[in-house]
Amino acid sequence: MRITDLMIQETMIMDLQATTKDEAIDELIASLNRSGRINDPVLFKEMIYKREAESSTGIGGGIAMPHAKTTAVNEPTVVFAKSRKGLDFEALDDQPAHVFFMIAAPEGAGNTHLRTLAALSRLLIDSDFISQLMSTDTPAEVSALFDAKQAEAAEKEAAKEKAKAEKAANTASASTTSQQQNTSGVIVGNANSEDFVVAVTACPTGIAHTFMAEDALKKKAQEMGINIRVETNGSEGAQNVLTADEIARAKGVIVAADKNVEMARFDGKPVLQRPVSDGIRKSEELIRKAVNGDAPIYHSQGGNAKEEGASAGKISVGSKIYKDLMNGISHMLPFVVGGGILLAISFLFEQIASPENPIVQLLQTIGGGTGAFHFLIPVLAGFIAMSIGDRPALMPGMVGGLMAVNSNAGFLGGLAAGFLAGYVVIGLRKLFKGLPKAIDGLKPILLYPVFGLLIVGAISFYVFDPIFGSLNTWLVDALGNLGTGNAVLLGLLLGGMMSIDMGGPFNKAAYTFAIGVFTSSGNTDGAWMAAVMAGGMVPPLAIALATTFFKSKFTEQERKSGLTNYVLGFSFITEGAIPFAAADPLRVLTSCILGSAVAGGLTQLWSINVPAPHGGIFVAALANHALLFLLAVAIGSVISGLILGLWKKSPTLVK
Repeated sequence: MRITDLMIQETMIMDLQATTKDEAIDELIASLNRSGRINDPVLFKEMIYKREAESSTGIGGGIAMPHAKTTAVNEPTVVFAKSRKGLDFEALDDQPAHVFFMIAAPEGAGNTHLRTLAALSRLLIDSDFISQLMSTDTPAEVSALFDAKQAEAAEKEAAKEKAKAEKAANTASASTTSQQQNTSGVIVGNANSEDFVVAVTACPTGIAHTFMAEDALKKKAQEMGINIRVETNGSEGAQNVLTADEIARAKGVIVAADKNVEMARFDGKPVLQRPVSDGIRKSEELIRKAVNGDAPIYHSQGGNAKEEGASAGKISVGSKIYKDLMNGISHMLPFVVGGGILLAISFLFEQIASPENPIVQLLQTIGGGTGAFHFLIPVLAGFIAMSIGDRPALMPGMVGGLMAVNSNAGFLGGLAAGFLAGYVVIGLRKLFKGLPKAIDGLKPILLYPVFGLLIVGAISFYVFDPIFGSLNTWLVDALGNLGTGNAVLLGLLLGGMMSIDMGGPFNKAAYTFAIGVFTSSGNTDGAWMAAVMAGGMVPPLAIALATTFFKSKFTEQERKSGLTNYVLGFSFITEGAIPFAAADPLRVLTSCILGSAVAGGLTQLWSINVPAPHGGIFVAALANHALLFLLAVAIGSVISGLILGLWKKSPTLVK
């Protein structure tokens, strides 16, 4: 397939009018929408910004490649655009972007399409080719240039394959020959060089940066006379997978990836872990470091390999703590939702039958304190620990969490035990580093479990459990004895936090606080759960109301997407409002925060309890004041919907 089969002329923009990154994205999406290549611009824009949040697609060298793979795409398409003045696309080299390729790939994109997109990405490494693109004046010239370049690349590839076959026929060893070729899956570089490195490239969507990094590393290695073998983790999965022999022979490993790749195979090797963008723009630096072994030794058993030195990428302490905490929460949530819904159903049956009913007892046993809910804090603590110290930290973290449950240290004690276990294992790895290599195999199965459990258990028993047990008891008593005024203020705060980032740290902090009280209070009255559930239901419902009653303020696609938010809002799925917040953050977030805060505050003013941690309207009947709970959600949603509808500008006026 030709690249120009995807890069159709009718979508090209030869003189981009945008002056900012947001305007450029809007203009490119508008071109896709006009041509009918996408079916949901709002969803597509959400996915574009989701990719941008992971790392800028302004790759430097004057190029930007915003891309997304989503069901919002009807046909695989690449929108070409150029800006003579250039604009700030938050590029990695801090230089203006002049040439733009917006890639729209459907969820079920075939291998042929994906290979064509990979071919496009590889062409963009050539700076001379980019200069030629900048000199074009018409879509026809752009198409002709790409067709000629792709034909030239195909001819070169065919010539290399022919040369490879001829040499293979005339030599007893094909391995020497293979090192001289620059084709996928073979070693690139100088056949006489003993310097050999391996690399893995990967980006979240796997349709652009993965292959640009691969090509950049290969070209730079050839210039440096160094042998390299590159594995790609693109949309088609892992290609040209590194063999155990190649990894063993390599002087160093480069992992240029923005998503998880298989790391255990690199145990004991010097490994550079960098963003995929570094593979594109810092290929020489990475290859030089890998050849010299200038990289931390990776340990698969708990090895959080870190780069040292001035050039190392740094992660802030706050980001690391949040990542570890979210790892625990994400693994805990299935227990919360599954156990909570079964528990909620048991309450419903209890109202119809009696507490002694076998079905009620079964559901409460499965979902409650001796079932799913019994695992909440141990799972939270265990996976926080695992995020920090890898698998050896999981067991001591879970045991520390279980001790917190049994000692009434509860949620806070479990958090502390999780972080403690993770860093204890890191300390043990350093402590046992000097032991003979002959007993390396005993570390993960004997030394880490025994000493990790002993240290975490002792500190939890003598320090955490007494301190956090007393603190937890005080906190629960204080919350239970709050006056109406203070309770309303806390309800306002919790409800508003649910809308600040709609699934992000503030949202999760409010929800986690409510879960902590919910599981630590000795009962399941759910006062604070009522506040966060009401606050979380408001944003999607407000969007739905605004798109229904202020139709002129929204595009046709936004109105269609708005209808789905009725279902999402009723189901307590706050994330349904994210596409609208991404498109117009000031108006949408401000409106939703105000309405969510009101809804959360009203639940406390009216002393509403919801004894279920999830479910939205479907568990509203379990509330002690079901109609008042629904009224609080309705009032908050109407407030947010009205503010948004009145404040938002019509599509033709939005700049």
